[in-house]
Amino acid sequence: MRTRKVVDAETKGKSVSLDGFDHSVALDWSIKIMAIAHMGRSVDSLRVFERPASIKELKAYLRSLRGQIVLTFEETTTAQWLYLELRDCVARIIICDPFHNRLLWHGPKTDKIDAQKLCQLLRAGLLKEVFHTTDALYELRHLVSTYEDVVRAGVRCYNQQDAFRRSHAHEGPHASVVVDYLNQSISLYEQTKHQYEQRFEALARRLKPLKLLLTVPGIGTIGAVKILAYVVDPRRFPRAAHYLSYCGLVKHEKLSGQRSYGWRKGRFNHQLKAVYKIAALAVLRTQGPLRDYYDRLIAEGVAEHNARHALARILARITYGILKSGQPFQPGRLTQHREDNANS
Repeated sequence: MRTRKVVDAETKGKSVSLDGFDHSVALDWSIKIMAIAHMGRSVDSLRVFERPASIKELKAYLRSLRGQIVLTFEETTTAQWLYLELRDCVARIIICDPFHNRLLWHGPKTDKIDAQKLCQLLRAGLLKEVFHTTDALYELRHLVSTYEDVVRAGVRCYNQQDAFRRSHAHEGPHASVVVDYLNQSISLYEQTKHQYEQRFEALARRLKPLKLLLTVPGIGTIGAVKILAYVVDPRRFPRAAHYLSYCGLVKHEKLSGQRSYGWRKGRFNHQLKAVYKIAALAVLRTQGPLRDYYDRLIAEGVAEHNARHALARILARITYGILKSGQPFQPGRLTQHREDNANS
């Protein structure tokens, strides 16, 4: 019998055989309704039903099944909560990437149909898994996510204030109200941002991985916290090349019929890419082996933007190696990172 596997989208290496499970269960969860699709070892045993959304009833149903259970549901805002609630009720949970599940986009759409298709994709081994864990470091993502929301809101207020001044609307009858609102919003933003940064500094003093990341030139406290929050466990990336792809720092060639149709980027983490791009700019204001590497690329005729991109890739390799080895930055090993970067 052919072994069906699910490949983790973020590691691009780990796979899990689904033939050892007695029950394949797919869940479509919403605030009011949960649709459940269940399939035993036979594909003809597919059963789909709906119930009012109840985590207690869902747990009771899963525990009523005898044998090994693999459960899947799509990545949503409730995915981590469901993962923590249900992990003791089943042998394996696969939280899958909804973007990859194109089968769900075609034909009629209901909760029961979505659950049925999700169960069929699970049995066929066509799901791409999204990383979730019970590791406490995963909670850092919530802190980083809300910090980024605060920064975006603050930038929007600054832009509104600047646009208001340029439009000469400050001479109108309601100008004082608008100005007071924007000033209060900016003041609250600066206060909140400072509180977040103080919390990041406290984490950097307490967590060893953050201390190690801060030994890398160009990586500041906020950048280090973002890297740790999105990586959590570096072992989920088998090689540095997988991590570079996750960060959007490499492209993939499109080949068909032994003909190249150019290069494209896969889906990647935009926040991590921004961290390494900013870190590369910070390195240019310092002196050291990383800056020397950039200068040598420029002397060889490499365009400035390509040289900065190469520097960002090296920084990504270094931080990946630090998190995986638990050792601080060692400038003497930079030659190996350069050779690996040239082969990317």
